[in-house]
Amino acid sequence: MQKKIEKLRKLKLLFVEDEKDLIEIISDTLRKLEANFLTAHNGKEALDLVEQNDDIDAIITDINMPILNGIEMIKILKDKKPYLPVIIMSAHTENEYRQKANEYGVKDYLLKPFDFIKFIDLITSMKLGKNGNK
Repeated sequence: MQKKIEKLRKLKLLFVEDEKDLIEIISDTLRKLEANFLTAHNGKEALDLVEQNDDIDAIITDINMPILNGIEMIKILKDKKPYLPVIIMSAHTENEYRQKANEYGVKDYLLKPFDFIKFIDLITSMKLGKNGNK
């Protein structure tokens, strides 16, 4: 697990979540792991952060959020940065969401409640970065 945490520390992640309690828990844990991350509370904030931070390696997003939901954000994001991996974290298991996400190239889905071990296993097994070499 230590090697995975070291790999995690080399990444810059963006978490998009509107639930304040959950984003606080995620942020506290990532700080303890000394991870490099940003947070956004809706899809519009996330897109703005992506524009301002060209070094983001992956986005982990909720689906149901105010202003711009996760699916709409992914659609816009994939037009601008098709190489940027997205992981959906949601309590929603409906096939409609998974199908839409798949149409936009999203294959990875984490169910809430958020499981950090599963997340670390997933993110450290992915080929990240523009050349897939992180």
